[in-house]
Amino acid sequence: MTLTLLDWLAILGYLSITVLLGFWFRKRSARSVDDYFVSGRNVNWWLAGTSMVATTFAADTPLVVTGLVYAQGVSGNWLWWGSLLSGMMTVFLFARLWRRSGLLTDVQFAEIRYSGRPAAFLRGFRAVYLGLLMNCVILGWVTKAMTSIVATTLGGTPLLLRVGHWVAPLGGPWASPDGAALAICVFFLIPFTGLYVSLGGLWGVLWTDLFQFVLKMSIVIAIAFYAVRAVGGISALISRLAAMQTPATGNPLAFFPSLSSGLTREMLWTVPVVTFLVNIGMQWWAVWYPGAEPGGGGYIAQRIFSARDERQGLLSVLWFNVAHYAMRPWPWILTALCVIVLYPGLAHPETGYMLGMNNYLPHSMRGLAIAGFLAAFMSTVATQLNWGASYLVSDFYRRFLRPSASNGHYVMVSRLATVLLVLASAWVSVNLESIASGWQVVMEVGAGTGAVYLLRWYWWRINAWSEISAMACSLAVTLTLNYLHPFHGAAPVLFAKTAMTTTAITTLVWLAVTLLTPAEPRPVLEAFYRQVRPDVRGWQPIAARISNVAPTRDLGSNLAAWLLGCAMVYLCLFGTGKLILHQPTLGFTLLALSALSAIALYRNFVASFQNEPDTTSPHP
Repeated sequence: MTLTLLDWLAILGYLSITVLLGFWFRKRSARSVDDYFVSGRNVNWWLAGTSMVATTFAADTPLVVTGLVYAQGVSGNWLWWGSLLSGMMTVFLFARLWRRSGLLTDVQFAEIRYSGRPAAFLRGFRAVYLGLLMNCVILGWVTKAMTSIVATTLGGTPLLLRVGHWVAPLGGPWASPDGAALAICVFFLIPFTGLYVSLGGLWGVLWTDLFQFVLKMSIVIAIAFYAVRAVGGISALISRLAAMQTPATGNPLAFFPSLSSGLTREMLWTVPVVTFLVNIGMQWWAVWYPGAEPGGGGYIAQRIFSARDERQGLLSVLWFNVAHYAMRPWPWILTALCVIVLYPGLAHPETGYMLGMNNYLPHSMRGLAIAGFLAAFMSTVATQLNWGASYLVSDFYRRFLRPSASNGHYVMVSRLATVLLVLASAWVSVNLESIASGWQVVMEVGAGTGAVYLLRWYWWRINAWSEISAMACSLAVTLTLNYLHPFHGAAPVLFAKTAMTTTAITTLVWLAVTLLTPAEPRPVLEAFYRQVRPDVRGWQPIAARISNVAPTRDLGSNLAAWLLGCAMVYLCLFGTGKLILHQPTLGFTLLALSALSAIALYRNFVASFQNEPDTTSPHP
C-alpha cells in the first residue's frame, strides 16, 4: 500500500491526540490509587460502557469474524454471540453486587468472601496468574494480529523496508518477512500505548477509548460499504452467494446452523451443531474468557467499580452488551460475506479482510484506515495494561510486599508495573506461534471454572477451596487432554468435545471439594452478606443471624430482566441483519419485538430501583 503525505498526517494526528489525552489526565490520575485504577469511582455509564466496547474491538476482531464467516457462514458467529447470555447475567445479577462490594479489583474479592491463608493465596495467585501471565498471552495474540495488519498495509513502503533492514541482523523472528512489522508493534506501538496509559491511568484510557471507538467504527463501516459496492450491492451479493451453494454446503446467510449436517459433521458455511449447542448451552456459564467472564470480572468489573453508583454500573454493562452484540457486528459480517465472493479459495481467510480494504477502500481513506486499526489495537492494549497493573500493584505488591506506603508511592509503582507489562507482553508476542495458539490457551484452561464464579455470590457454602480446586482441575484436565488427544474431528468439533469433558470433570471435582471442606467462618460470611446484600434464599443460614439488614429477594425479577435483555439484543441483532439482507417484513417484525422487550425491561429496571436506596460505599 502506498501512503501519501495526507495519510501520514492522519496517522500522526491520531497518535498525537492519544498521547495528549494521557498528559491531560496525568494530574487527575496521580491523586490516589483509586483515581489511577478506577477513576475515583466517578464515571458515567456511557463512558464506562463505551470503553468496554472499545476494548473488545481489538485489531484482530474483524479478521477473526472474517475467518469465521468465510468457513462457517454467518452462523459461525455463535462462537461469541452465545456469550451474550453471560454478559446479560452480569448486567442484572452481578453488576450491583460488584458495585456494592466497593473493591478496587475483582481479585480482591477473595479476601472479603473467604478467609485465612487459602483466601490470601487465591488473591495473590490470581493477581500474578491473570495480571501477568494470562494478560501477556492476550496481549501477545493481539500483537500477532496487529503484526499481520502492519505487514499488509505498509508492505513495500520505505518505512517498513528501512525497519526491516535495522532488525534483520537480530535473527530469529526479526529476520522473517514480517520481522519489520513485528518490530514496529513491539518497539513502538506497545511502548507508545504504555506511555499514555502510565500517564493518564484509567481516566486517560476511558477517554481515549471513546475517541478510538468512534474512529474505528467509522472505518469498518466504510470498508463494508466499499466491499459491498465492489460486489455490486446487497442484491448482487445475495445472488452470488446463492449461486455458490451446492447440496454439500450450508447457506452462508443463515443465522443458525444447518440441522441436515448432523451433530458433528463439518460442512462449508455452517457451524457444526454440537459446537453451536456448546456455545449457547454451556460455554457462556462454564468457560472463563476475558470480557465474558461468568458473573463479570477483569476489566468489566473494573469499569463497574469506576461507576458513580449501582445504577450507573448496571447501565454501563447494559450499554456494553447492546453495542457489542447488536450494533457492532454487521459491518464486519458484511465485509466477510463479500470476501467469500471476491476471494474464493483463500488458504488463510482472515487475510481476506485486509485484501478487501487494500483493494477497494479509496486511496484518500487509507491513512484513516490505518489509524482505525491502530485505535483497535491500542484500545485493547491500553485496558489490558491498566487492568493488569491494578492486579500486580493492589493485589500483590500492596497486599504482600508494601502494605503501608503512601498513595504517591503506589501510583509510581503502578506506572512501573505498566512498563513491566509492556516489556513482558513484547517478549510473549515475539515468541507466540500464532493468534490461534493464544486464543486456545485462554479458552481451554478456563473451561469448567465459570459455575464457581456465578454461585459464589448466591450460595454461602462456596469456599476458597472451591475456586482453587476448579482452577487446578481445569488446568490438569486441559493438559491431559492435549497430551492424550482422545478426540477426533475438525477444530470446532474438537473444541466442543474438549470443553464438555473439561467442564464435566471440573464441575464434579469442585462440587465434591466444596461439600467435603468446611464452610468459611461465620463472621466472614456475615460481613460479606451485610456489605453485598445478595438474594437471601442462598444465604438463609447466615441471614437468620443478622437482624439489621433487610433481606433482598430480587433473584426472580433479575432473571426475568436477564431473559428480556437477551431477547432485546438478539431480536435487534437478527432484525437488523434481516433488513440489511433485504427481508424487510421479518426484519421490522423482529425489531418491533425487540422494542417491546426494551419497554418491558425498562419497567423492570425502574421498579427494581424505585424503593432501593443506593448504599454504595468503598470497602475499607
